[in-house]
Amino acid sequence: MTEAEKLYATLKPVQEARGYEFNADTTLVMELLEGLLFNKRRYGYMSCPCRLASGDRGRDRDIECPCAYREQDVREYGSCYCGLYVSRQWNEGKIPRLYVPERRPVQETG
Repeated sequence: MTEAEKLYATLKPVQEARGYEFNADTTLVMELLEGLLFNKRRYGYMSCPCRLASGDRGRDRDIECPCAYREQDVREYGSCYCGLYVSRQWNEGKIPRLYVPERRPVQETG
């Protein structure tokens, strides 16, 4: 079992208990989990692989996965910004798959 598969197995029941599912596109999910693991090795924490982390954990706390924006993104769009976490309705194709805009304030990036 790869490191990403182990992370998947660890996170899946925890996040499902909170009402979130992993995207049904397992290829995408594994790529995102690899990105999280890469960032953990690089920075010491799992920052969102779809955003540019600064390397300062305090400054990046809002983009540690699951990010501070996930709940609102999934509530409004059925998916988080990077598409790792989604709602059941999104996975089942019952709601439109719309572009999720970046919520992180510009002053927080890079």
